[in-house]
This record gives sequence, C-alpha cells and structure tokens, in this order.
Amino acid sequence: MQEKIIILDFGSQTTQLIGRRVRELNTYCEIVPYNKFPADDPSVIGVILSGSPFSVYDAKAFKLALDGIRGHYPLLGICYGAQLMAYDNGGTVEPAATREYGRAHLSEVDHHDPLMRDIPVGAQVWMSHGDTITSLPETFKVIASTAKVRCAAYRAEGEKLWGVQFHPEVYHSECGTQLLRNFVVDICGSKQDWSAASFIESTVAALREQLGDDKVVLGLSGGVDSSVAAVLLNRAIGDRLTCIFVDHGMLRKNEFRDVLRDYQGLGLNVIGIDASEKFFTDLAGVTDPEKKRKIIGRDFIEVFDAEAQKLTDVKWLGQGTIYPDCIESLSITGTTIKSHHNVGGLPEKMHLKLCEPLRLLFKDEVRAVGRELGMPERLIKRHPFPGPGLAVRILGDITPEKVRVLQDADDIFIQGLRDNGLYDQVWQAGVILLPVQSVGVMGDERTYERAVALRAVTSTDAMTADWAHLPYEFLAKVSTDIINKVKGVNRVCYDISSKPPSTIEWE
Repeated sequence: MQEKIIILDFGSQTTQLIGRRVRELNTYCEIVPYNKFPADDPSVIGVILSGSPFSVYDAKAFKLALDGIRGHYPLLGICYGAQLMAYDNGGTVEPAATREYGRAHLSEVDHHDPLMRDIPVGAQVWMSHGDTITSLPETFKVIASTAKVRCAAYRAEGEKLWGVQFHPEVYHSECGTQLLRNFVVDICGSKQDWSAASFIESTVAALREQLGDDKVVLGLSGGVDSSVAAVLLNRAIGDRLTCIFVDHGMLRKNEFRDVLRDYQGLGLNVIGIDASEKFFTDLAGVTDPEKKRKIIGRDFIEVFDAEAQKLTDVKWLGQGTIYPDCIESLSITGTTIKSHHNVGGLPEKMHLKLCEPLRLLFKDEVRAVGRELGMPERLIKRHPFPGPGLAVRILGDITPEKVRVLQDADDIFIQGLRDNGLYDQVWQAGVILLPVQSVGVMGDERTYERAVALRAVTSTDAMTADWAHLPYEFLAKVSTDIINKVKGVNRVCYDISSKPPSTIEWE
C-alpha cells in the first residue's frame, strides 16, 4: 500500500506547489478539495491544510470541522490553514496593521520543536497574507517569529498539530524544504519510497490488471505527456495499443514529420492523420480564444473518432492527462480556468472506458518517468506546447498564411535557443503573432507589416513563472533573423511579464 500525505485545498494558488515539494521528498501525496478528506483511507500518514484567497472570518470562507482529522494524523496548516485552526480553537485572527507580502526573516525560532529542527534564525521566508494571528488558543504556543509577525509559526502542545503563516512551498522560503521534510519525514514518518522507478513498476502492473487482454487507442500530441503515456502503455500491453497523431495544421514547423519519425523509432504503432484543411475551415473568422480551443477540441474528437472507428474491438481510450490538468480544469470555487481538450469529450462520444496512466504525476515527474523508460532526451526535454497549438499564439482569426508566418518565426527562435545552448535553461518558449501591423523601413521602402512577440519563461512547475533573462546579443540576432527571413514581419518584441499576474500563453 502506497503511503500518502493528503493536502486539503482551500483554493490557494500555491496548493500545487505544496504537492510538488512533498513529491520532491519522494513521498506520494494527493490534493483534494478541503471538504473531501478520504476518511476511510488507511494509507494516509499526514494532512496539510493549504492557503486560501479568503479570510477566516469572511462569510464565504471555506470552513472545515477537523474532528475526524485532528488527533488521528499529524496536521500542518499553511497560511489560511494555520489561521483557520487558531481561529476555530479560540484564537484571534485580524487584519494586520502592516500587511506582510514577500520576503521576511525569522527573528526567533524554537529549535526544540521538531517542525523547526535545523531552521536557522534569520532564514528567509515568503509571506503572503493581509490577516495575522494576534492571539493563540490557550494550548497553542509560538515556535517562530519575524520582526513584524509575532506568531509566524505555532504548535498545539501535546498534539501533532502545527501552523505556519508563511509559505514553505514557495522557493523564496529558504528553509521551506527543510520544514516540509521535518513534517513529512520526521513527524509523519514517510518511508520516502515514491520514485519514477517505483511508479513504473506499480503502474505497469496496475495497467495489466486493469486492461487485461483489451485493446487501447491513444491520441498523441507530440508533447511529453502523451508520449510518455504511450511508451508506458506499450510496455504494459504491447501491440494492443494503437496511437493516432492528428495534425490540425497548427503544429510547429515540420513537427508532424519529425514527431512521427520519433514515435516510430520508439516502436509505437502510430497512425498519422493530416486534417489541417478541416481545422482551418472551421476556425475561419473565429477570434475568441475559448471558442478556438473548443472548436479545435471538437474537431480533434471528430477526426480521432473517425479514425478509431476503423479499429476493431477497442475498449479503452488512453490519455496523457497529468495531475495539474485534473486540478486546473475545475478550481475549488467551481470556476473553469481554461479548457483542456484531453480531459473530456472523447470517452463519452466513443463509448470507451478511460485510461490515464499519468494522472497522478506532475510535469517534471512525467519527464523522470520518461527517462526511466529509456526515451530520448529530445522528446523528454521538449517544452510544453498548448493542445490547440499555434492557434492560441495567433491573436485574432486563424489563416494558413498567418500560421506559415508564425511557424517560420517560431522555428528561428526555437532553433536559435538550441544552437546557443539556451533551450534547456528555458521552461517554455514560443512566438506570438500580434493582431497589429507597424510601420517599418526596409531598404528605401516603407513597410506596413506584422509584429511578433517572443515569449520565454523559466519555471519549475508552470504554476509560477518568470521571464527568461536571455542575452541581449541573442535576442538581437533572433530579431534580425526573423525580420530578414520571415516575409511579412517587420517588428519583434520581447515579453518581460511574469506569472502571476500574466499567464505563460497569451490566450
């Protein structure tokens, strides 16, 4: 039985980061809505309460009775989670006289407490709260402070219950990994046996049991998620897996040809379908980003279904859905963040059962599994690429000519990153075709042509991202090459916005 930490999500933007940090400690964890604790799961060894966009005294605040958790499992509250436990036990939480956002430093630390072991005085932590705990319940005691916040961390005496008002999951918290290690390993007793190799072994065995002698069809996208899912399924059931790779016309330059070659080299049974004409026809005149995504998702289903119907006795649909897809598709408040065409639609239409072997993994874990499976680095290290492809990097309506311009510009940028040893330093990169034209001069002639924006970010999990500080000389050369070689472009910009507040993609 795989032991696990349960993270109860109260709607924080950094809940996934908590999960990532726990997984980095080779410990399996699951993120569930704050009111969906799996009370009957004997594999749970500890519980973490996340932050929240609400204040504990808001009428809309998410509340949770901890009766079935407190005293049964070690418990750690982070930010809102810490404030909620203090507030519900008679403490006081109030708007802070001085709100604390960003970097702070621990001025006092109780090193006798197991949660604070090896956390030095002066350690930088990341604060993000407008409220603060002004008084603790009688049985709680302060175990860490900053210059502005007396109760930066506390413990309930005689219990395995802790709370911290800073965010140990955020990289800016220098002691964050150590604090989470203290909780997950020392306090909860994790055996730290979660790894890529153990995941492959257990998943292949589970797939063989789940699928039996049944056949599976899987839609490949060219990305690392669907590719790793295909290789994992191939290891489990061999040639009973058929893969379909649909070209919607908005892949990167030469990507359909190159990726098909890679897949065939992996020994996968792959069918390639060029359906670009259908997609371009159905997207004609559409400018709304969400409508683009839905049209592409719908058309993908239709094309995929038509090809899959030619196969016989298929009972399962394989997908490369990963953990962030499942969490992002519907937020804790019920608000759709963005559509994922790999999370729904096909199973219902095709009357197939769904098989998602990577559903429990974060992106970097998918890459680790791919390496363990022996896949080539050029597939493993591929930057994330949106399912709708270049359609959501063309602001405005889609035409074959716009796609041609963007493919050529994007190819220069991405190849330039590779040639200059910068590709692996960047999490994701691409070019955006802007819906504007600008005046330029080429030779002795005035031009009125398109502008493009280069986008490159660094990240560890895509939940937060910073713009990549690429060398000026490199950017200058890329700009010159695009303007000189891509007919129809006379201006190149570089996007220097971070996530948040901006997203990685423009649409």
